Amino acid sequence: MISQSAKDGFDTLLRQALRTGLVPADTEAEMSVIDDIAAISEKKMVVLTVSSYLFRLMVMFYFTPDAATKAHFARLNRIAPEEMSDQVFMDAIAECGNLCCGILNRDLGRFFPHLGMSTPNVIDKNCAAYLQTLNVGHLRHLAVDMPQAPRFHITLCVSAYAEMDFAVSEEEADVGTGELELF
Repeated sequence: MISQSAKDGFDTLLRQALRTGLVPADTEAEMSVIDDIAAISEKKMVVLTVSSYLFRLMVMFYFTPDAATKAHFARLNRIAPEEMSDQVFMDAIAECGNLCCGILNRDLGRFFPHLGMSTPNVIDKNCAAYLQTLNVGHLRHLAVDMPQAPRFHITLCVSAYAEMDFAVSEEEADVGTGELELF
């Protein structure tokens, strides 16, 4: 139901959103596909949904609330790790997921009208074992590796309600997020 071109497009747009929202500006990241979620050791995940009349897309950001993960999100938010309380950490990781999915939502809006996006929900990682019950047309697990950060795992899950086919060119994938202009 989802063409290979559309699957590649979802993957490309997700990777671009992750580079913008999860990876600090001065850092290189390597993203690789993993086949088995058994390799994912994190205990929690932030789940966001982008939906249209044609599909439902879920992005899951796996995490463990440990010192290394908190240090990464402190770095992203330009604060000292010791200033990152448990609530500030949860807000930061939810906002990071929200930013990545907002970028994905914006980019998908060039191909699909009438998109909506959920708010971030934090749930247990074990819920991912039930993804196949969602009539999944495309499922992709990614590992994101970058210096001075723990390995992050992301899952993309797309359920289609109709035939889907679109293509993302490299030029479209490299569109920036824009700049805030103050008057």
